[in-house]
Amino acid sequence: MIEKLLTPEVVAPLVAACVGVSAFFSAGRAALIHAARPRMHRLAQLGNRRARLVGALIDRRDDVIAALRLGNMAINVAVAALSSALLASMYGVYGVFYGAALAFLLVLLLGEILPRSLTQLSPDRVALALAPALKLTAALLGPIMEGGARLVRRLLRLPDPRLRPDHDAVAREQLLRGAIDLHDEAGDEKDAPDEKKMLRSVLDLANLTVASVMTPRGDVEALDAAQPVAELVEKALASPHTRIPLYRGQPENIVGVVHAKALFRAVHRHQGPLDALSPQGFVTAPWFILETISLLDQLQAFKKRREHFAVVVDEYGALRGVVTLEDIIEEIVGEIDDETDVRVAGVEALGDGGFICLGSVPVRDLNREFGWRLPEDVATTIAGIVLHEARRIPEVGQTFAFHGFRFEVLGREGNRIARLKVTPALPAAPSPV
Repeated sequence: MIEKLLTPEVVAPLVAACVGVSAFFSAGRAALIHAARPRMHRLAQLGNRRARLVGALIDRRDDVIAALRLGNMAINVAVAALSSALLASMYGVYGVFYGAALAFLLVLLLGEILPRSLTQLSPDRVALALAPALKLTAALLGPIMEGGARLVRRLLRLPDPRLRPDHDAVAREQLLRGAIDLHDEAGDEKDAPDEKKMLRSVLDLANLTVASVMTPRGDVEALDAAQPVAELVEKALASPHTRIPLYRGQPENIVGVVHAKALFRAVHRHQGPLDALSPQGFVTAPWFILETISLLDQLQAFKKRREHFAVVVDEYGALRGVVTLEDIIEEIVGEIDDETDVRVAGVEALGDGGFICLGSVPVRDLNREFGWRLPEDVATTIAGIVLHEARRIPEVGQTFAFHGFRFEVLGREGNRIARLKVTPALPAAPSPV
């Protein structure tokens, strides 16, 4: 009975059908692997039901691919069995080997390589086309694969891999950073390096604190509340800043913030001498924040409060500096210069490759401007790095070498390093062969 069915007219269509199903399984696996999850998410938001289905399949991609592999394995065994049985009836025992070789070629070329190659040309389109069939396959074969996996884990006493914390926040961030590093810089995308820097900077916001980008206390421009209003107006006009801290008594005692626009509106409305103008019309209460707040949290706080300016203090309430919304945005997009900005103020380039720097210059500004790799986690300013590494207050004329740079102290103001000469180390000359 079986021998009568093993004819080319019966077996050939079955083999062709099995190879076609095998191609479907291979194409489905390739589509789920290469389909763009962000594009599917966007299409789903626009109302594409198949894109929503593809997104759900990608979310459980491992289970779906396991079901497809199970189906592919079963179909490939069927192709080998049918081919071997047919050729064995025709050529005897050698037909078994002929059938195995034929099945191998059919499955390899038509059931694996061809569908994968075609799918990789347009994986999103293939994923959308096969989504309903893939969902049905996962529903039918998924329980079988899951049952087999449970049996193996029970026999070998293996833990369920889905319970492992492989997809915690740190792992997801590393995956995202790796994807950014693999961003293609070739072709016509000349701005790809800048895009990569911006994307990395967005991820760094949660790891950086306000202290790393704030304007240090020594560089903060502030107005004395005891001054006459006429002098406050004159100094506000001369200042490049629109928000200026107001102190009373000591510069560290910040009691308010003067907004230039509010000041000018108050002056415009006021009738009579300026000294009679009440500060309540243009002075707002200061917003104090801790220097340990992350940039991401502070960015959200700026948005929530609709403010652009905050006074930074330490855990004891002592003034550390000020930070603005622009400071945080510049961490993402780089320096935003206007007509009043000086690019890395306090730095003068020398002809010998060195730089004269004020001690208050932020380390992060130097790294971003010149591509240096000075550590930013030990000190905020360039003078702070020298103090940290020297472990003492150096004398004028002393030199130090660390982190690939040479530092020479040029001036001091009390116990504070006022000026430095910073020289990047030259690369070592190659040794003669």
